[in-house]
Amino acid sequence: MSAVGCAPQRSDRATRFRGRATLAAAGAAAAVLLVSGCSAGKGGDAHFVAGTDGISTVPAGQRIAAPELSGETLEGKQLDVADYQGKVVVLNVWGSWCNPCRAEAKYFAAVAKDYTDQGVQFVGINTGDGSTTSALAFEKDFDIPYPSLYDPTGKLMLRFEKGTLNPQAVPFTLILDREGKIAARSLSALNEERLLKMLKPVVAER
Repeated sequence: MSAVGCAPQRSDRATRFRGRATLAAAGAAAAVLLVSGCSAGKGGDAHFVAGTDGISTVPAGQRIAAPELSGETLEGKQLDVADYQGKVVVLNVWGSWCNPCRAEAKYFAAVAKDYTDQGVQFVGINTGDGSTTSALAFEKDFDIPYPSLYDPTGKLMLRFEKGTLNPQAVPFTLILDREGKIAARSLSALNEERLLKMLKPVVAER
């Protein structure tokens, strides 16, 4: 699957992207631009080693901790990603308005179910949706079995170190190791094969 996330850039796409303006503003404030999706510059991503299929990894000794990622889920419950330390965490940033997000959702749902008993926790971060209604419908449509933090304006993304991700283009996925450090990333949509290619090496670490 070659679908790449792309945040709308023009006013004539406003109806296709509710909350475009706030998300774009958040991205500008972050000043984070990577070669991915519609982005056109580079960030300080020296720790990442580019691999095939758009997957980048970080050697164990060079990994940095993920920032604090906590808040309310789409269902209104409190969630703190730090509570999952000791597990491998798959962070997937998505929006219900995003066609590549819809394309990859079934693969995330399937792998999340398959790895429930293998010390892996999936967490979504929903962004760009002006209300939870469409996001909850998305989760129902694709039978998503894991929680998603509700981050409509992209504030959680601004907490990541410069160069880690591109807040202007979704979807993207990060894998956190058992110490809560960023081990791998993809800045485009994933199919099941590519998702497992990211996940399996981190699960195998001891």
